[in-house]
Amino acid sequence: MFRSSSFTPFALALTLVALAACSGGSRIPFERGVGPDPALPPAQRERIPIVHIAPAKGWPGVATPVPAAGLQVTRFAGDLVHPRWIHVLPKGDVLIAESNAPPKPEGSKSLKEKAMGVVMKMAGAGVPSANRITLLRDVDGDGVPETRSVFLENLNSPFGMALVGNDFYVANADGVVRFPYVTGATRIEGTGTKLADLPAGRNHHWTKSLIASRDGARLYATVGSNSNIAEHGLEEEEGRAAIWEIDVKTGAKRLFATGLRNPNGMGWEPTTGALWTVVNERDELGSDLVPDFLTSVRDGAFYGWPYSYYGANVDVRAQPQRPELVAKAIKPDYALGTHVAPLGMAFAEGNALPATYASGAFIGEHGSWNRHPRAGYAVVFVPFIAGKPTGMPLTVLSGFLSPEGDAYGRPVGVAIDRRGALLVVDDVGGAVWRVTAAK
Repeated sequence: MFRSSSFTPFALALTLVALAACSGGSRIPFERGVGPDPALPPAQRERIPIVHIAPAKGWPGVATPVPAAGLQVTRFAGDLVHPRWIHVLPKGDVLIAESNAPPKPEGSKSLKEKAMGVVMKMAGAGVPSANRITLLRDVDGDGVPETRSVFLENLNSPFGMALVGNDFYVANADGVVRFPYVTGATRIEGTGTKLADLPAGRNHHWTKSLIASRDGARLYATVGSNSNIAEHGLEEEEGRAAIWEIDVKTGAKRLFATGLRNPNGMGWEPTTGALWTVVNERDELGSDLVPDFLTSVRDGAFYGWPYSYYGANVDVRAQPQRPELVAKAIKPDYALGTHVAPLGMAFAEGNALPATYASGAFIGEHGSWNRHPRAGYAVVFVPFIAGKPTGMPLTVLSGFLSPEGDAYGRPVGVAIDRRGALLVVDDVGGAVWRVTAAK
């Protein structure tokens, strides 16, 4: 489409923003793409991707996100460098991965990728990766850490973390690394030992989430796709858009579930023991497709990407077509809304919040870059009954957008701390927020 060498990525990004700003017309209500059985509109192919990003601004003064009624929020930590993920150790120490995408070789970028790089910088993702994990220790539980230290450094775009016995695992952009851990340690030295490689390369989706099985024998790692709809070729997608299962003793791995465009946070549902994840779905089918989702994950199951979405809804852009795979595609359990970008996910088990939040999943919605009006930019709670999501999501934290449409912050990882409070990582705000019951 844009063949002139004078049409720079920055100019393309500005054009996309201008087109989005000028776009009008009625929109299908946002609620149409939310819930256990969402109604889906017809696809609207976009010749140019809509861009409607909230430019990163950061929190002014003492401003904070806005909690729901019955809740209060305080700043647990600040001055972090693009914090993304969180892990709470058994004794209560909180680990924060300060991380960003690894650099891409300049020759590997298409014009569209360069333009999207400009857009992502506008969203606050333009800082180099700190490549470290920071430890926060709040001994007395007052919500103010007494200790802050560098727990691990010199990593490669770290994201997911897991502790199994005396072994601490980190999911870097290119694989899972094991480090020896001593209870109570505030720092780990050394380079660690590679347990298993994970697909890397172009790293269109670089984040690798990690969770250990209940018995500690296996790790599960998420790997997002290398593209929107396999436009770079299926060979670029080998082993991607999937969840891998890794044996902690041998490092042997196998594909556990596939067809998940960009899975991120995972958790074990407390009543059934099933693995669940949140997934970022495909783009460029309009503001109202495709819903991002929360779903249980079955061993060996295929969830549609790139050939279909939300079950058997065929995406005609995927070539060659694979009707035999579409016929096997599992419909997700719960739609979170289009382009809300769910990243963090934590089940409510053990939380000390009001009874409304006793059973279900907390989800950090990083927020849309390509929806008009914007969606996400919030932490929501999806209620569960008997191990299944039900009803509409409840907003837990909002206020991440300014009245002018700038992003004060963007929620990412979420976790329940040792005392039952909800912790929320905010990459644009460089902070961790702590949500408790209002006093």
